Amino acid sequence: MASSQIAHDHDAVQVEIFIAAPPARVFQAITDPAQTTQWWGEKGRYRVIKSHADPRPGGTWYTSGIGADGTEFSVSGTYLEVDPPRLLVHTWNPSYSKLHETTVRWELESQDLHGLHGQSPHRLGTGTLVRVRHSGFAGNVDAGVRAIATSSGPSFNRLTTISPGCRVTR
Repeated sequence: MASSQIAHDHDAVQVEIFIAAPPARVFQAITDPAQTTQWWGEKGRYRVIKSHADPRPGGTWYTSGIGADGTEFSVSGTYLEVDPPRLLVHTWNPSYSKLHETTVRWELESQDLHGLHGQSPHRLGTGTLVRVRHSGFAGNVDAGVRAIATSSGPSFNRLTTISPGCRVTR
């Protein structure tokens, strides 16, 4: 389950979630447009219907979608740092908000998965601790920033459904 919080300085929204898939698989899910459209969104609120990504420094990304009320939206940005499979930093420019450009930083940390075999624990594989920091709000914690903090959870929870070699599913 994803946990999110607004930073004390009100400049950032932070989300953290563990995904039972290796970092390379998670990195693929967040940079591949075909997969992003499958996990990003919240049933009953909005869904992403189109996505484009060129994940390299200076490359651009773009998503468009539709809200529950039929209103179309888009979000676009530029990749600032790309270091697969551990780091992705990009700008965020939404059509639905009057906020200025902000920055999203994805940090992916490899972690062992353990389980029980009989009565003793053993290693099952590799998982990923994902930390996302969406910053640049300059203390402007308005309804838009709060919406990002609350709506990220459902999308990130769907992202946890990925497993090695599988596609993201809603």
